[in-house]
Amino acid sequence: CRFETCWPALMKDSHGVVIVFNPELPGHLKEIETWYSCFVQQQRLLDSQCLLIAHHKPGSVGHTEDLSLAYPLNKLKLVHSNLEEDAEDVRMEFIKYFRSIITFINESREKEEMSIIS
Repeated sequence: CRFETCWPALMKDSHGVVIVFNPELPGHLKEIETWYSCFVQQQRLLDSQCLLIAHHKPGSVGHTEDLSLAYPLNKLKLVHSNLEEDAEDVRMEFIKYFRSIITFINESREKEEMSIIS
């Protein structure tokens, strides 16, 4: 929120949003609702264009794997990350997400080109 004046520049022409948060900090759960509203809903992005990453700091002992998020965040893809234990899993999830964004962009471009031709 400290850089809220920069948000319009970050949002311009965006095709996807990755929100990383610490699930062990209750304030972060409220903040991601704001980020979702501003970066996803106000930009009219689809939920499939958003990825939530609940990042667990090294040595954290909290059991947040069963993290329950409020609507509409509970509809989003949620990945738990702990780079000490499962860095490769996080990388693979991000690659899948990134590929889905590329596919979405290509399909949108094709639709736009077809509408121009028609």
